Amino acid sequence: MSAIMRTYKQFPVAFVRGQGATLWDVQGRPFLDGLSGIAVTNLGHCHPRVTQAIEAQASQLVHTSNLFRIPGQEQLGAELISATEMESVFFCNSGAEANEVAIKLARRYGHDRDIKTPTIVVLDRAFHGRTLGALAATAGETMRQPFEPMVPGFIRIAPEDFEGLKALEAEANIVAVLVEPVQGEGGVRPLSREYLQALRSLCDRQSWLLMFDEVQTGNGRCGALYAYQRLGVTPDVLITAKGLGNGFPIGACLAKGEASTALQAGDHGTTYGGSPLACAAASAVVNTLANPDLLARADVIREHILQALHGHLANPTRVTDIRGLGLMLGIEVAVPAMGLVAAALEQGVVINVTAGNTIRLLPPLVMTNDEAKQLGHSVAEIINQAPEIAA
Repeated sequence: MSAIMRTYKQFPVAFVRGQGATLWDVQGRPFLDGLSGIAVTNLGHCHPRVTQAIEAQASQLVHTSNLFRIPGQEQLGAELISATEMESVFFCNSGAEANEVAIKLARRYGHDRDIKTPTIVVLDRAFHGRTLGALAATAGETMRQPFEPMVPGFIRIAPEDFEGLKALEAEANIVAVLVEPVQGEGGVRPLSREYLQALRSLCDRQSWLLMFDEVQTGNGRCGALYAYQRLGVTPDVLITAKGLGNGFPIGACLAKGEASTALQAGDHGTTYGGSPLACAAASAVVNTLANPDLLARADVIREHILQALHGHLANPTRVTDIRGLGLMLGIEVAVPAMGLVAAALEQGVVINVTAGNTIRLLPPLVMTNDEAKQLGHSVAEIINQAPEIAA
């Protein structure tokens, strides 16, 4: 019997090696990776630049603490600031932690403005993490209910409800709006550019912070270093993790303007966040993603996947919607979704299903055109072979 807590429903596959867009299991069977560890290995498995950076740093110094200056952390911070429009950064270990930093930052910002019960606006279908603050910001009653009482201080609204935004102006305690530019766990649903612009205008009028959770959309996933750069709407707070370390745990909360100085000494801290080893890995990622030709691969790979999908789909009505941005692909299907992941694994392909009936594809930027076509073809065959939904 496994000693691991039963918090995951795992498939009976164990991967032991990876290279690029390919994984191998314990039997040596190859699998085409269309998931990238859920938007983590955006540069593929064992990317040589990241691997070399980790090996070199591990042979010198792994950890000290944030009681002392960490040159690699300062270097990575400067690289991220240069690549974004942010002005300061706090490093941590994960997306949930980075969201917790943003929540604390927003509350501190509110208290500094004499708002006694600072409140953050969040969206239906949102996912921000499973720690208590991030969970309170996350949609989904079944996810939150077993851990009530929830942390207070959140107002939830429907996405794309422009009229609903106007009603928020009457709320006295709002200090920030927290959204994902593309709602990943919510079914790979992009927020429209018009809606994000409306949020930006509202936050500017009300002196609220606009906070983008780019844990899943960031680090090249959507065809830019961060999705906001492609969408043309700049947040005050930028939250990132997942692909930032290409598999090595690291998260970051970046901020600009008043938000950049909201947190002061003693307001927050971390033991492992921003370690020399984590920052070496992330620096290699950020510098690799500085290549515009690599970022441009997101749309090229997406197009090859979709062309192959449509070309091999026997019954187009089995796909009811295709959503996303760059290499965040959501394929909503009108077939029973429960067995699709297992069926894909039988074909040697790694995919995911989210929000009930949406196939989520998150392939790496280093996937070849032929691999992209194979992925699209395989997904089409999985949909073709799925049973009809029972009447």
